[in-house]
Amino acid sequence: MRFLEPDFFYSVSLIVALGVFYLWAFRRREKILGKLASKALLKELLSSLDTSKQKLKAVALIIGIGLSLISLLRPQWGFHWEEVKRKGVDIIIALDTSKSMLAEDIKPNRLERAKLALRDFTKNLRGDRIGLIAFAGSAFLQCPLTLDYGGFLFSLDSIDVATIPQGGTSLSRAIRVALRSYEGGQKKYKVLVIITDGEDHEGDPLRAAEEAKKEGITAFCIGIGTREGELIPLTSASGQKEFLKDRKGNVIKSRLDETTLQKIALITGGGYVRSSGTEFGLELLYRERVSKMEKRELEGKMNKRYEERFQIPLVLALLLFLIEPLISDKKRV
Repeated sequence: MRFLEPDFFYSVSLIVALGVFYLWAFRRREKILGKLASKALLKELLSSLDTSKQKLKAVALIIGIGLSLISLLRPQWGFHWEEVKRKGVDIIIALDTSKSMLAEDIKPNRLERAKLALRDFTKNLRGDRIGLIAFAGSAFLQCPLTLDYGGFLFSLDSIDVATIPQGGTSLSRAIRVALRSYEGGQKKYKVLVIITDGEDHEGDPLRAAEEAKKEGITAFCIGIGTREGELIPLTSASGQKEFLKDRKGNVIKSRLDETTLQKIALITGGGYVRSSGTEFGLELLYRERVSKMEKRELEGKMNKRYEERFQIPLVLALLLFLIEPLISDKKRV
């Protein structure tokens, strides 16, 4: 046996309190009556009253209330197996982990803001598989497509700017790793979400987008950052804060490059959203586009369904509540 609403266990104290109250009330009444008259006289005066039935009525009431509270706990025992099928799409998140994602034009910084938004995003998923690619100068499948959202979030938490040792940003490599990450040959149900500041330093992302289109991948791009740009803070070996510089010693300012991201979205039939501090854009894309896409039926699995048994104590309680008023505390002459 198990209880689906264990929070109601505190109600057991109410039954104990009610029992103690009735016990106190009966004893209190006997003491008061004992002061009013002698035992012989009381026996004569109360000859028509059956005190045992009064106690029986109290017991019936206490047990009825107890059974009612047990039904609130939703007891379950016995089970049957039931096949549960899920419908959804395959969503791969390609997250930029280059040093430019440390820019703080989006608080606390671009990368941390993206990770926070992805944690909220997974709460909306209902049967969709999700995977994670980390990319900078190269790309790596951090988490394969899965229905285990907890495992996805564990992989997400381990990502930082040191995840990909090769510097720079290569959108084309991220897209090509995604191409290899989808299972099956069906050219639909595939969604790629690219979260980046859009600064591509190598490769040909538009050609990679054409390849993705041929495989039925719909790419949605989220541009994170500002057009004005921001310096990239780093922490030196001595613990001091400094800013990223190029080989000539000039301080680098990272700006959002929307043009490339808009073209990738246009080629694949997806969409582009610019992230802001208040609205990141992931939930908007899912609500307006992804959730309305055609979904495939994923492999079903057998779930153990426990049988609800709250009806039994509830019916017994109702019977006791009906019987209690019918019990007469008067002796038959």
